[in-house]
Amino acid sequence: MNAPARIASANPIVEWWRNHVTYNLDRVAVLEKVAGEAHWNGRYAFMTLMSAGIAVLGLLLSSPAVVIGAMLISPLMGPIIGLGFGLATFDSAHIRQASLALALGVVLAVLFSALVVLMSPLQNVTEEIAARTRPNLFDLMVALFSALAGAYAMIRGREGTVVGVAIATALMPPLSVMGFGLATANTTVLAGSTLLFFTNLMTIAVAAAVMARLYGFGSELSPKHTLLQSVLVILIFVAFAIPLGLALRQIAWEASVSRQARDVITSQFGDDARLSQVEVLYDAVPLRVDATVLTPEFEADADSDAAATLSRLVGRPVQVRLEQYRVGTGAQAEAAQIASAQASARQLAAEQAAAQVTERLALVAGVAPDAVLLDRDHARAVVTAARLPDAGLASYRALEGRVAAAAKGWTVTLVPPALPLPAINFEADEAENRVMTGRGQDALATAIWGAKRLNLPVAVTGSDAEAEQVLAALGQAGIPARRDGSAKAGSVSLAWAAPGSDWPESE
Repeated sequence: MNAPARIASANPIVEWWRNHVTYNLDRVAVLEKVAGEAHWNGRYAFMTLMSAGIAVLGLLLSSPAVVIGAMLISPLMGPIIGLGFGLATFDSAHIRQASLALALGVVLAVLFSALVVLMSPLQNVTEEIAARTRPNLFDLMVALFSALAGAYAMIRGREGTVVGVAIATALMPPLSVMGFGLATANTTVLAGSTLLFFTNLMTIAVAAAVMARLYGFGSELSPKHTLLQSVLVILIFVAFAIPLGLALRQIAWEASVSRQARDVITSQFGDDARLSQVEVLYDAVPLRVDATVLTPEFEADADSDAAATLSRLVGRPVQVRLEQYRVGTGAQAEAAQIASAQASARQLAAEQAAAQVTERLALVAGVAPDAVLLDRDHARAVVTAARLPDAGLASYRALEGRVAAAAKGWTVTLVPPALPLPAINFEADEAENRVMTGRGQDALATAIWGAKRLNLPVAVTGSDAEAEQVLAALGQAGIPARRDGSAKAGSVSLAWAAPGSDWPESE
């Protein structure tokens, strides 16, 4: 076979690219290979289910290693790269095939993840889940580099599991988080992960299309290319571009606000002052800027002046909180500066801890962050949780415990809905005495926890010996409780009662 003729071009860079990079590329064979990897079949469906199941379990366990294991078997690289090549060649049939496989895979992964979450006793928002509820610049860069690697590997015949992991990194975990948000009716998690998924999807598709065009994959390779198909592809492209545009706009806005905040705060002080720490809380209402300034002279109105200027620049209310530390000159000043920086670091760490506690509590409670009440002086946080599907008091107690364990030094209180109290089981020991089972003791602890959180009295129904034990335990815990009826031995039932009610004690 004769080698293809080299192509001459007026642009030396284009000529070099065509004659040295894309010279021997068999584009038809590459397109056939891409099409073969981008269609729906039984293997694709099975591997999607397995990958989604492993991913959601890794997210629930907050185990990065398990999440990586899910990426190793994810089949999402084929359809998403196929969609990118379809956009490059304006091949509507190829786009339909890849889009169908991708859409079915997305639905399958989300629904299966939701099913796993519904069957799981762990339904709290972990660090791994929270990290995938809001797209940022680094997420976009991961998606971009993944797409470039995937497209290059497909073109150059080096596709495989390792490259597929890069694509799955940007897509499979957000899909599983979408399933978690759907199963727990947590709209904050669902909306954030959905935006992250579609942002990454668009980034990968566009990057793959650009890479394909750079390697000479154009509309002339599509045998059914028409003007109508071109218009439809462009419309699809624009529709996909919307979430990416929104994410990029938000990222650019946050970068601009951060830069303006630093400039405005710096302008409030003299040349000898130094800005040590700046943190912008974009989700706060109003927008909040916390900063630490080392300055020879205090500026009394710096907070209000900076807030007024930033409000005009940003176009929304801004609250500025400045920590000013006075420093002098020479060695004494250096020591004071170090001490001030250390104090500033401690203050910043406290603020970051408060922000993390707020975010975690809001996510697990299914409410907005501004619904979390913080007492920074005493390191306390309180939130009233929304009702989550199929969640009992024990689930809310576990959620509070997980957040409290992660929030070192904070007292965390999660107020649950007034859900039914669990029954307390008893059994006979060797001496025929009625004693609580292990499960009964857990149920009693949950009931005491719920009564303290809701500040409600408890009505107790059961046999004499068993009810007296429960009443004694409730009384010792400081829970108002009274006997409200008799029942057969074996189980004591509990119920909420109206505060201040005075019901007759049943015999």
